[in-house]
Amino acid sequence: MSRNAIIYAFVWLSLAAGIFYLIDNIQNPNKMWRLGDTANEVMLQRGLDGHYRAEALINNQKVSVLVDTGATGVAISQTVADKLQLKSVAAVRTSTANGDSLGYMVRLESVKVGGVEANNVSAMIAPGLDGDVLLGMSYLGRMDVRLFNNKMTIKQVE
Repeated sequence: MSRNAIIYAFVWLSLAAGIFYLIDNIQNPNKMWRLGDTANEVMLQRGLDGHYRAEALINNQKVSVLVDTGATGVAISQTVADKLQLKSVAAVRTSTANGDSLGYMVRLESVKVGGVEANNVSAMIAPGLDGDVLLGMSYLGRMDVRLFNNKMTIKQVE
């Protein structure tokens, strides 16, 4: 391989990586490093799809969450539950937008978005959940949540 071909390949790979980085930051603006972890308030930017997504810590492990004010509790996919090594307390029947399903109740030691943390949060392992984590009212109900100008502010009140 010639020296010019290596240079061209490096330039194209660098360009592709830069574009990927920019698109990822536009689609997922609420990265953990941007949110900080010291304040008792966090402001989330709405994504291009109209949803509020963020990186959060559950039991001190980084996960991706979809903030869902319409969800009763925190719902965790089986993949994330395995990563967090969660053990279920009991099986329960639930009624979701997709119909009836079986879920497994768990307790989370902590859930933290930016600097806003709640301890001993009830959650459910939802084996049929396609995404990672739905962050519902068992966490959000402990906070002051406000929506304004495509921003969601979550403030610690405990």
